[in-house]
Amino acid sequence: MNDTPGWASPGSAPSDGQEPGASGPAEPADRPGAANPAEQPGPDPQGPGSKWSKEQPPPGQWSAPTGPASPGQAPPPPPPGPGWGAPPPAGPGAPGGGYGGYGPPGGYGGHNAWGGGYGAPGGYGGWGGPPPAAKPGVIPLRPLGVGEILDGAVSTMRTYWRTVLGISLTVAVVTEIVVILLQGFVLNDSTDTEALNDPSATLSELTRALGDTMLSSAVLFVVSLVGTIVATALLTTVTSRAVLGKPVTIGEAWRDARPQMLKLFGLILLLLLITAGIVFAGALPGILVAIAGEGGAGAGLAVLGSLGAGVVALWLMIRFSLASPALMLEKQSITKSMSRSAKLVRGSWWRVFGIQLLATIIANIVAAIIVLPFTFLAAALSGDGIGGFLNGTGDLGWTFLIVSGIGSVIGSMITFPITAGVTVLLYIDQRIRREALDLDLARAAGVQGYGPNPAPGS
Repeated sequence: MNDTPGWASPGSAPSDGQEPGASGPAEPADRPGAANPAEQPGPDPQGPGSKWSKEQPPPGQWSAPTGPASPGQAPPPPPPGPGWGAPPPAGPGAPGGGYGGYGPPGGYGGHNAWGGGYGAPGGYGGWGGPPPAAKPGVIPLRPLGVGEILDGAVSTMRTYWRTVLGISLTVAVVTEIVVILLQGFVLNDSTDTEALNDPSATLSELTRALGDTMLSSAVLFVVSLVGTIVATALLTTVTSRAVLGKPVTIGEAWRDARPQMLKLFGLILLLLLITAGIVFAGALPGILVAIAGEGGAGAGLAVLGSLGAGVVALWLMIRFSLASPALMLEKQSITKSMSRSAKLVRGSWWRVFGIQLLATIIANIVAAIIVLPFTFLAAALSGDGIGGFLNGTGDLGWTFLIVSGIGSVIGSMITFPITAGVTVLLYIDQRIRREALDLDLARAAGVQGYGPNPAPGS
C-alpha cells in the first residue's frame, strides 16, 4: 500500500538466485551420471551396471567441482555461507551438506540464493540468529513495542534536549503569558462564579455563573490549544529527524513546519467541531424532551445520549489521531491526512488507544508532580491562603497567577515532547508494520546493506 507523496513504501523486487519452484542446488554438468545420456559411457567393468566411480568424497562434503583435480585428492570443503557467523568445519559425517543441517552450499540462507540474507544457510536458527535491526537514531528500524515507543520519545528529549526544550520552553512561556494576561485583566473581572457556591442562588444566577465559567474555560482552552499545535508541529519535525539520527535546529524545524502550520490548525479545528457536533447530537433528544416540560426525564436522556455520543467521538478521535504527523511529514491535505490516519489505525484501534492513553497518563502524572507544588505555593503566597484556594473563595491575584504559571511552564516542557513524540513514533511504527517504511528510513539514514537485495538490473 503506497499512496503517499512522502516516505514511499518500497515495492518487492524478485530475489536473485534460484527460480521459483527450485527444490535444491543445481546439479553440476560434469558430475558422473548427470551428462547427456547419449554421451554417457557404458557400464563400469569393475561393477556391472554401475555408472559411478568407487572413489567418492566423504558424506556431507560434496561440492561442485571447479576444475580438474588430481586422482585421489579429496574435494575441498565448501566455503562458509554468507550468513552471520561461520558454520563449524565440515568433516566425515558432519551435517554440512544435508538439508537438515546447515543447508547446501549457497543454500536458502545465503544472499545469492534467495536474496533474503537473514542468517546462516538453512535459516537463521542454525547458529547465528537474526541480526539486530539497524538503529541510526532513537528507535530500531523494525516494528516497535510499547516500551520502545515511550523510550524513543524520552530519548529524543534527552539526546536533542537543546532543540526540544528550546521549542517547548518558548511555546510554553508565550502561551502562559497570554493566559496570565487574559486572566488578570479580562476574565477575573468579567467572570462571576460566586453563585456556584451559594445554595440560595436563583436559576438565572446559576445559569449566568455557569456561562461565565464555560466562556472563561473555553478562552483559556483555545489559547492553550494554539500553543499545543505549534509545539506539536515543531516537535514532529524534530522527532522524525531523531529517528534518522540527524539533529535539527529550532530554525530548521520552523522552516520545515511553517508551510503546514495553517493546515494543522484547520485539522485540529475540524476534529474539535466533529467532536462537539457528535456530543451535541447525542444530547439533543434529551434537551428537546426537557424543553417540552419533562425536566427530569430530559436531563437523564441528555446524560445518556452524551455518554453514548462521547464513546463514538472517542472512537473517531483515535481513528484520526495519526492525522497530524501524516499532515506534517507527508505534506498532505487535511482530508487526505485524515484518510491516511484511518488506514493506518484500521485493525489496531485498541493498540493505538492504549499507547496514547498510557503516554498521556504518564505525561500528566509527571506534570502534576511539578505543577501541584507551585499551585499550593501560589495559594499560600496569595491573600486568602491555601484554605481559600481549596474552598474556591480565594482571589486569583497576580501573585497566584505568576507563581502557578511558572509551574505550568515547567510542566508543559515535559508534556509537549512526550505526547508529540509518542504520536510521531506511533505513526512511524504503523507505517513500518504496514508499508515497510523501515527500508526507506534505513536508506535515508545511510545504513548500508539493509533490506533485501535488489533485482538484477534494477
